[in-house]
Amino acid sequence: MRLNKYLRAAGVASRRGADELIRAGRVRVNGDVVTEPWHEVDPGRDVVEVDSRRVYLRRERHYFKLYKPRGVVSTLRDPHAERTLARFIPAGLRLVPAGRLDRDSEGLVILTDDGDLIYRLTHPSFEVPKRYRVTLDRYVGEGDLERLSRGIELEDGPFLPDAVRRVGPREVELVIHEGRKREIRRAFRALGYGVVRLVRTAMGPVELGDMRPGELRPLSPAELRALGIGAKEDR
Repeated sequence: MRLNKYLRAAGVASRRGADELIRAGRVRVNGDVVTEPWHEVDPGRDVVEVDSRRVYLRRERHYFKLYKPRGVVSTLRDPHAERTLARFIPAGLRLVPAGRLDRDSEGLVILTDDGDLIYRLTHPSFEVPKRYRVTLDRYVGEGDLERLSRGIELEDGPFLPDAVRRVGPREVELVIHEGRKREIRRAFRALGYGVVRLVRTAMGPVELGDMRPGELRPLSPAELRALGIGAKEDR
């Protein structure tokens, strides 16, 4: 098994995060620092350590959805942030967010120690749709909705939603499968609007539903099946 896959399977980090840990020299195999993510390890014989702490493969996996409140940073550690996701994670679990949601936004975040699921939800090749409800600072004209549907050119490339619909005089629902930094806010700014509120309401088949800010729930058996996780997996 490749070392980066081992770290994902152990719930340490996503694939990209595992690669970064390895290249930073923070991972040892049998006492030796390894800096190649593709280094082969034998889970049954080799001792793998991250920051001098041994990492074990675990069969039990945990899957949760969180309503991330506004003002919370989508990371587990940030010395400059007053609030992070760490405050919502149950004691004894090492969960990782599947993707990010910026501090000023709120809504659905999936937390898990299943590295393969994190990879499938976040890698661009899987094109997982994400749905957002956006409240703007003024009425949204039909012409601007049409422009948004056709795509908005941003400094790092075009912003082209999969779907756009009005849900209120100042509210728009968007479906996108990209994940560039603050791209929704930047797209509306390019049209002359300010975003008052931005809520992620769905990620793939998982819905935010009636959750309240700060609420954490285990994914239901139906949600796990929709994500392609077998019933034998423990939540």
